[in-house]
Amino acid sequence: MAVAPTFVAGREQCFQQIERLTNSHSLRGAESLCKLLRYLGEHSLAHPPTHVKEYQIATEVFGRSAQFDSHTDSTVRVQVGRLRTKLAEYYSAEGCDDPVIVKLPKGSYFLVFELHTPSEPWLAEQKRLQAVPLRDGSRGSNVRYWRLAAIVLLIGLAGAVASVVGLIWTGKAQRSIATPAEASDKAALQSFWKPFLSGTEPPLIVFSNAAFVGRPESGMRYFDSKHDQKAAIRDHYTGVGEVLAVHALDEVFATLGQKARIKRGSLFSLDDAKNTDLVFVGSPSENLTLLDLPGTQEFVFQRVVSGERKGDLALVNRHPQGTEPETVLASRSNDPLTEDYALVGLVPGLDPVHQVLILAGTTTFGTQGAVEFVSRADSIRKLLAGLPKDWASEAKPFEALVRVKIARGVPVETELVAVHTRR
Repeated sequence: MAVAPTFVAGREQCFQQIERLTNSHSLRGAESLCKLLRYLGEHSLAHPPTHVKEYQIATEVFGRSAQFDSHTDSTVRVQVGRLRTKLAEYYSAEGCDDPVIVKLPKGSYFLVFELHTPSEPWLAEQKRLQAVPLRDGSRGSNVRYWRLAAIVLLIGLAGAVASVVGLIWTGKAQRSIATPAEASDKAALQSFWKPFLSGTEPPLIVFSNAAFVGRPESGMRYFDSKHDQKAAIRDHYTGVGEVLAVHALDEVFATLGQKARIKRGSLFSLDDAKNTDLVFVGSPSENLTLLDLPGTQEFVFQRVVSGERKGDLALVNRHPQGTEPETVLASRSNDPLTEDYALVGLVPGLDPVHQVLILAGTTTFGTQGAVEFVSRADSIRKLLAGLPKDWASEAKPFEALVRVKIARGVPVETELVAVHTRR
């Protein structure tokens, strides 16, 4: 029975259930899904007759631009499908006794709230048993009553077990059934990530954590080897973009049925590079271990040495083709950050058997944008279109330049600027 203004489960109880869901094991860490759930919950309770539009979700939840086109960007459908699966997973296990059930019917972007009550036959039987008087001195009657109660209890327990098993199988079935669009998106992801899915060891994600000196409360800055003591280095800080990027990569590998290991850059060793496939998150300016590995040849990070942008980190195009830019930089440091550029590069590892993927921007949000670019099927298709047709069958080194639009500290749009195969 759906929640209405006069329903026993009021708005506050429904909101409490949404918070319970967002703090559950099933949704813990899935920030984008929690944000989507809260948005749909608020809209469903505030505007019961109205169904939210896909465009609204794309622009208001996932930060897509006003030019969002659902025909080319399936982000909303994919995320809603994942949320629907997570809800089924939650109620099949840890939430099976929750007072309110939250449902997301297929084909809609509207939440339905239902009260979770025991089955009516069970309640009726309990009331009937409570109403039967026990006759004093009649041991045989008491035994019969207790036997009857035990039988009813066993029947109730069996029904409950059957319900839980049914919910579990329902959740499994929902997870195993994919729409054509979801199947197509997964195929695109598999085509790009294929080199990292077949190794004997899970791929290793190495995220940057730059060397700083100082303390947050008194002022921090990048470590300068010319003036600072190594003993003063604080390497346990990393950017917001890198954190969210690692989470996005973890979700991609989970979708593709692959595990991944994670390590911060300062703990990375060359032994790691010899034994596994690597995904570097962050530029060489912060991921200093990248300097010890074969790097990119077409697009490289360099500091500007003169002019008004002196000292800023830039991406340099060593072999511009056609109208491609030679040098690109993020927004000026004194201006709001609205634009950055990032590198997506697949290069050979120290051992030719292994691959190294570099995902890095000149800022932390550019890095996040690079990772999101290779985490979405629509952008992967654009990248694959710029590579040789046989690339999917034999992944060869390439380097791509990506422009990242940023709004309020969030990458909202990525654009493929150039793709070069290795010379």
